[in-house]
Amino acid sequence: MQRILALFAIVVFAALHQDFWLWDDARLVFGFLPSGLAYHVAYSVATAGVWLLIVRYVWPAWLDETRDSRKGTGERAQ
Repeated sequence: MQRILALFAIVVFAALHQDFWLWDDARLVFGFLPSGLAYHVAYSVATAGVWLLIVRYVWPAWLDETRDSRKGTGERAQ
């Protein structure tokens, strides 16, 4: 279930990255930041949070194992 949610989040964030609705918006956020740039700042922070959750809960444990621990020898390879 976690993998499905992670895949769904990736697809949603890929779709949200195409911010065509802000291309012609000339408004400023906080009086100096263009709305498209402000959107991408918020998008980047949200994306970092989603990737943090994906790495924390969906990352396969076998990717973190060293070659030695997979062999079961416990000795360092030369």
